Amino acid sequence: MLDFPRWKVGSIIGLLVALCLLAIPSFLPESTTSTWGRIPHSRVNLGLDLAGGSYLLLEADTADLAATRIEAMRDSVAGTMRNGTPRIEIGDISTRGGQLTFLLRDPSQVDAARERLLAITGGGAGMSGQREWDINVVDTSRFVLKPTQAGLTQAIDTAMNDATEVVRRRIDELGTREPTIVRQGATRIVVQVPGLKNPQALKDLLGKTAKLEFKLVDQTANPTDLAKGIAPIGSQVLPYPDNPRGEGPFIAVKRSVIISGDQLADARQEFDPQTNAPQVAITFNAVGGRRFAKVTTDNTGKPFAIILDNSVISAPNINEPILGGRASISGNFTVESANALAITLRSGKLPVALKTIAESTVSPDLGKDSIRAGVLASIVAALLVIVFMFVTYGRFGLYANLAVVINILVIVAVMAMLNATLTLPGIAGFVLTIGTAVDANVLINERIREERRRGRSVIQSVELGYKEASRTIFEANVTHAITGVIMLLLGSGPVKGFAVVLLIGICTSVFTAVTFTRMMVALWLRKNRPTTINI
Repeated sequence: MLDFPRWKVGSIIGLLVALCLLAIPSFLPESTTSTWGRIPHSRVNLGLDLAGGSYLLLEADTADLAATRIEAMRDSVAGTMRNGTPRIEIGDISTRGGQLTFLLRDPSQVDAARERLLAITGGGAGMSGQREWDINVVDTSRFVLKPTQAGLTQAIDTAMNDATEVVRRRIDELGTREPTIVRQGATRIVVQVPGLKNPQALKDLLGKTAKLEFKLVDQTANPTDLAKGIAPIGSQVLPYPDNPRGEGPFIAVKRSVIISGDQLADARQEFDPQTNAPQVAITFNAVGGRRFAKVTTDNTGKPFAIILDNSVISAPNINEPILGGRASISGNFTVESANALAITLRSGKLPVALKTIAESTVSPDLGKDSIRAGVLASIVAALLVIVFMFVTYGRFGLYANLAVVINILVIVAVMAMLNATLTLPGIAGFVLTIGTAVDANVLINERIREERRRGRSVIQSVELGYKEASRTIFEANVTHAITGVIMLLLGSGPVKGFAVVLLIGICTSVFTAVTFTRMMVALWLRKNRPTTINI
């Protein structure tokens, strides 16, 4: 237990020195460390409660998701009936009442139609094994498709998981550090962005679904009917605030989507070479590029609408085929709004609309007060522990105190390397770690005292003290670690912040309090060969 060859001593000291050096950037202003160039300068990120920032609570619009599922199934039904072999003729598909209804032209094709419907609805059962759609036949030839509650619940869960990732990508595009984005319940997402001073920009960015679609304009629509919301069969009326045609703020477009935002490869803000106005340049992927080229070739001379979140941005004419897989979206953009649109398009559309139901802004001044109070508590705790250990255990207490100081620096270094975030509960974890870090040394020193009282020599007492106490220390810290892991996995926000510091502190304190102090004691015993010790 007390055998420390030179290579082991050098390894331990080298590791601790390196970690202590890595902790230094976290104690310096960011303006100072940013000029260090290639020198490692990772630092601990401060959470929302310490650095200030924005907090948003987003809730999904489940009614919109249900309507979207109905529309998507409507397109699937129309496609599978009319494009299959043999072709099944059906009437108009109604989506009233939250269900699909359509009539077969030929009642003898009921069985064939049912088979196709079972195919596109997954045989009536989804991934959970429960039916997602109920398929019924009324009056021998009228089909009614109604979504089940189990299917809607599954769709909401999938959409919320996807929405959380889209929100994460959008916020990452802003260049913010260590945002917290977690689901809360079935339909809510909590967003915390430390250091963000403009919460309105964040709300605008996350409030856009970014559902981009290209549809052909229905030129047969009557302007008088458009004002009433009436469109020809197979078309729909959408708002067009910047309509230059003098037909009012509405336009009729075909229901079928010729190309969607899912086929985008990139989106960037740029300037129109002719007017120098801000616009968004989009690039399609290989499939989207071929599709766009075919559509523009087949519909040269016709207008098509660029639709974002069910609102038409522009409806230019297709003057010639567009074969390069690139297009541009122009409108009444500013540089900021064009860049925001490019970010939302790059990060992908939200599978469900999100609305802000709660928001707050934390002032950096409040964070500074918290940091000041936390640092003061840490210093007071450290000083009290240092005085107690030195008075109680003398030289051995001095080694324990040195281990406590190094342990604090090592925790900061590990958090910086992991790009972890320090929150106010994390500071509480720091203070707790300072107190518990010396528990191991108390156990060891008391065991050494006990062995000395039994008449053992100094070397035997120290060796048995570390050996016997190590088992207890290991078991105690395992139970602490289990608790920390549970808090990390099941907790959120402040609880996670506390758990992160606690787990890192458990690992580092065991190393510094046991291995490091054992090395210091072994080197002292080897050099001085004492016949008695004061402990």
